Amino acid sequence: MSKELLGALDTLESEKGIKKEVVIDALEAALVSAYKRNYGQAQNVEVDFDQVKGNIHVYAVKEVVEDVFDSRLEVSLQDALAINKAYEIGDDIRFEVTPKNFGRIAAQTAKQVIMQRVREAERGIIYDEYSQYENEIVTGEVERQDNRFVYVSLGKVEAVMGRSDQLPGETYRIHDKIKVYVSKVENATKGPQVFVSRTAPDLLKRLFEQEVPEIFDGIVEIVSIAREAGDRAKVAVRSNNPNVDPVGTCVGPKGQRVQTIVNELHGENMDIVEWTDDTAVFIANALNPAEVLDVIFDPENERGCTVVVPDYQLSLAIGKRGQNARLAAKLTGFKIDIKSETEASDIMEANPDNVAAAETGNDSQVEDDAPVSEAVDATTDSEGADTPAASTEAADDAAASASDDE
Repeated sequence: MSKELLGALDTLESEKGIKKEVVIDALEAALVSAYKRNYGQAQNVEVDFDQVKGNIHVYAVKEVVEDVFDSRLEVSLQDALAINKAYEIGDDIRFEVTPKNFGRIAAQTAKQVIMQRVREAERGIIYDEYSQYENEIVTGEVERQDNRFVYVSLGKVEAVMGRSDQLPGETYRIHDKIKVYVSKVENATKGPQVFVSRTAPDLLKRLFEQEVPEIFDGIVEIVSIAREAGDRAKVAVRSNNPNVDPVGTCVGPKGQRVQTIVNELHGENMDIVEWTDDTAVFIANALNPAEVLDVIFDPENERGCTVVVPDYQLSLAIGKRGQNARLAAKLTGFKIDIKSETEASDIMEANPDNVAAAETGNDSQVEDDAPVSEAVDATTDSEGADTPAASTEAADDAAASASDDE
């Protein structure tokens, strides 16, 4: 057993990268427990492993005392001096107590310790490998799914994708190749656990970095993202080079770049708007494709504003089920109160000295993550188009139709 154990330790160190000293320390601790468990001993014992010959010895450690109260833990000074005249009270003496049949127990314990260390080392390697991909995008293969998760193979590990991380309406079939965002990597007791997502806003950011070299190089920067996964998203971009158009760069020739991302997300519409230091202009851009006549900031709320749009574009600005206004609020971080030109004029006439504060509780007001009010739903029943300007849809027909109705 000695030569076999030494050979196994050398193999572990060379092939698995597990240091021999680490395994020996764990083996000695395990053998102490095995000795006490199998031989019913409660004394203080130590195990020595001979790294040259591979022999294992068990020693009972006893303290030198004047009067012995527990012979398992103590030895009298008289007995200690009989062994060696240099011993004094308080010294520890080791007595070998290796059982004759301890080799079998040692072999079994060594096997268990080595297997455990191998599993821990493999888990550590996998965790170190996949923790590098946290907050990154990877391609995986769908293996199976149940009521809670879709299981995606990433090679050495099986990642899980919860229901909230799955695109609404997307069907996952076995062996499908999908791009997923690694949201979290945990080093759990049963091994590394990787969580992935198809709905995370950062998935959209990583997809743009893959498709748009200017974003990857830092020439164009994604400032913020508002996303309702599977349906529509707004992306605010700015250029760090005055000669580069950020919106056109992201859209690409004939819309090829953004269309590739739309196809990957199974038809999720994209609004790409330009970010600017002028907050009023940025809010107006965020409400694209609707035309904005004015942006009035609320003096009582630094993150609130009223946006005035033409009468015929009110439903377009709000969008179906309030989606356009809701995404604009998420994108800008402002509470947006959308009013038609006629409504704004009436308020100005009624309150000429306090226009910005008038009717801030309007039913068409939309906050970040706020539910859409009944007034917004009623407005959008008349086929209000919610299509992006620099995006995957066209709003011209909807706007013209609304104008004819006027």
